[in-house]
Amino acid sequence: MRILILSADYASYLTWLYRGTPNLEHASYAEQLYARVSSLFGIADFYPRNFTALGHDASQIFVHNIWMQTAWAQERGMNVPLAPSPGEIGQDTDFVMHLKRRLRPYRDALTPLAKKMGLVKAMSSTGRDILLAQIEAFDPDVILNQDIEFVDSDFLRRIRRANRIIIAQHGGQVPDSFDPSPYTFGISLVPSIVETLRNKGLRTEYCHLAFDPSVLERLPPPPPKDIDVSFVGGLSSGHTQRIEMLEAVARAVPVNLYLSNFKGIPKNSPLHAHARPEVWGRDMYDVLRRSKITLNSHIDAAGGSAANMRLYEATGVGSFLLTDNLRNLSSLFQPGIHVGVYDSPSDCVAKIKYYLTHETAREEIAKAGQQHTLQHHTYRHRTQQILELIDKYR
Repeated sequence: MRILILSADYASYLTWLYRGTPNLEHASYAEQLYARVSSLFGIADFYPRNFTALGHDASQIFVHNIWMQTAWAQERGMNVPLAPSPGEIGQDTDFVMHLKRRLRPYRDALTPLAKKMGLVKAMSSTGRDILLAQIEAFDPDVILNQDIEFVDSDFLRRIRRANRIIIAQHGGQVPDSFDPSPYTFGISLVPSIVETLRNKGLRTEYCHLAFDPSVLERLPPPPPKDIDVSFVGGLSSGHTQRIEMLEAVARAVPVNLYLSNFKGIPKNSPLHAHARPEVWGRDMYDVLRRSKITLNSHIDAAGGSAANMRLYEATGVGSFLLTDNLRNLSSLFQPGIHVGVYDSPSDCVAKIKYYLTHETAREEIAKAGQQHTLQHHTYRHRTQQILELIDKYR
């Protein structure tokens, strides 16, 4: 089969990547793609790598990357406007981030207006033309869409055809306006989202995220553990519980917070004193491996279920992970055996103090967590599951 993965990237990550690599936006499509996957951020090339290893022709498009997409189009003679330089791409201001946090409960009702105002990213007409040409060129049998809002159902109806399988992969809040009609089936890492998509009429299955063992081959030898406690991640409008936990930790113990989407946090928050520059991909893995303890907290949209990427990234590289003790965690990792857990912000502080002074217990859990991830939670496992679902729903 020919399998095409439509992948999403955070705007803040793309800004970091291109501003940190001079003139990358002028490089060829192949060079930009190599830089993107070599950064090891997010899913990198893990899906196509494993689908290919299982005998399929797989390709991946990073649909948010306007520089990469523009390069692809220009190399094929398409008449498209030049993409703006990375320095011209603005970040949300403190006011905009504060507004997004306050208006989060009204997200669905306000999304159409937010798109018109540029507060929610939507695909441009040029972007649609490029993506349509890419799909026509690759002619996939299967399309795995990992951004159901950006690559929306209106677009997917244009490329739907007999016997083409289109899969929705979604891990966030499902918009009220979501139209499942172009999709063959859906997958999600969050049980409540599986149910929401099913209630909208889309056959949907539970499918976890994962870790790719190739990361261990592509990273240098493990560094010394010179960071006691770290947290790596974002603080968006959907992270109220995360902010509460991190503020409790910041008041009680020295912690290094490598934060993205940090704008809009009140100036009196204790997080400011512990904030470090954002890290992505390889730099993130470096922080995880340098940490005696690295923290995890799920986004509010997870609905009380353990699901996020940090579960697999941290354990995969052999770090000790202290994560929120959510109801389904034991189906993924055994608390106290594969990961440390906390039940509240105050409990998190207590567990940090305990594990910092109990190195043997901490290291045994980290080692067991890595072994468990490599045995049960790799992208080879996930791509095999997706192929089984394709056979089930074709």
